[in-house]
Amino acid sequence: MSQRINTQSPNTLRLKRNAAKQKGMTFIEVLIALVIMVTGILGAVAMQATAKQSSFDAMQRSLASSLAQDILERMRSNASANLNGYAGTYGANDPGAAPAPACNTSGTFCTSAQLMATDIHQWTQSLRGGDVTLAGNNVGGLTDGRGCITEANNVVTITITWQSKAETVDGGVVAACGTSNSKRRQVRIAGFIT
Repeated sequence: MSQRINTQSPNTLRLKRNAAKQKGMTFIEVLIALVIMVTGILGAVAMQATAKQSSFDAMQRSLASSLAQDILERMRSNASANLNGYAGTYGANDPGAAPAPACNTSGTFCTSAQLMATDIHQWTQSLRGGDVTLAGNNVGGLTDGRGCITEANNVVTITITWQSKAETVDGGVVAACGTSNSKRRQVRIAGFIT
């Protein structure tokens, strides 16, 4: 009888025996892989929520800056008006019906006081989102938007306040404009009108 001679090294034989014992992944390895994968997915979801909130806050800040510039330019175009007539806090209450005559149509001649009333009404509507509606609801304005205008020696200061979705510290520079809380944000501009 012939005997078979093994020409493989002892290390090769040991590796083959160990490989025969291990067939596939263990249950613990699968669980660890799942934990790592779920942690990554939850992190991506949290990042998406934060990005959406930051995007909304940036849009609100952009709208507030635009509204502040809008009323400043309206005041500049109506320079013959008493600038102190624009002073006040707007947006908290419904501005009611548009003043007559409608100074935003062609062929209508308005006094500076009538133009000021139209400017304030339209600006208040924009603060409240009344210029964009969906099913009768205001949808285009700031969240709890307020506009505050002060005038002294032809220097006009416009402060726009709104409520953010995230809580940090009170963003109010002008304490009298808007409700003081940890969600309040403000944009403030000043301009000289001659």
